Amino acid sequence: MPSDTSSTPPATTTAADGYLQPVLDWQTAVCRNLWLAQCQQWEAMAAWQRAIGAVQRELMDEWICRFGGGVPLDG
Repeated sequence: MPSDTSSTPPATTTAADGYLQPVLDWQTAVCRNLWLAQCQQWEAMAAWQRAIGAVQRELMDEWICRFGGGVPLDG
């Protein structure tokens, strides 16, 4: 009686698959961490720019009140 498992060909795997997968996993982990670090840097820069923009608007409002002759029109 023939066995059903013998009629299917064995899976084709090479020795490189076993060695290459850890390298690819390591590369993925490193690239993901670098990407997350870059995203955090962009978020920090955007927050810093918003804070500097608020300070600049406040200083401009104070200058207008003192030297421009009145209350600024924007609020």
